Amino acid sequence: MTDDKKNTRSTTAANAKKTASSATSTTRAAAAGTKETAQEAKKTTVSGAQSVGDTTQRVSRAAVAGLQTGQQVVAANTAKAVEAAGTAWTVIKHRKAVAAAAAAGVAGVAGAAFAIGRSTAKPQMGPLTRLARGRI
Repeated sequence: MTDDKKNTRSTTAANAKKTASSATSTTRAAAAGTKETAQEAKKTTVSGAQSVGDTTQRVSRAAVAGLQTGQQVVAANTAKAVEAAGTAWTVIKHRKAVAAAAAAGVAGVAGAAFAIGRSTAKPQMGPLTRLARGRI
């Protein structure tokens, strides 16, 4: 072989080594940048997932609190309805006694009003006139 061919081959080989070395270093730098970007993306994804998890927990707690409040309101209203129904049933069950008591009350009030009215309408009498029932 001639010296020109040898020089050309060695120059070409040296150029190829330089190009390969340059490409390798560029690839390594790109891989390192990609690795950093992937780690940042992972951190961002993890923090986003934690944020979503926290929000979900808050929403679920609020829903549970709302359900408990609703249950308490329903229970209280149910107790009031049962109490009212029990009172109504007692009145219906003892309707005759309630009617008799109401009639006695009305009669008592009417009798008391009549007695008070009659005593105020009478002229004043002394003790002897009262004993004689008004004949004297």
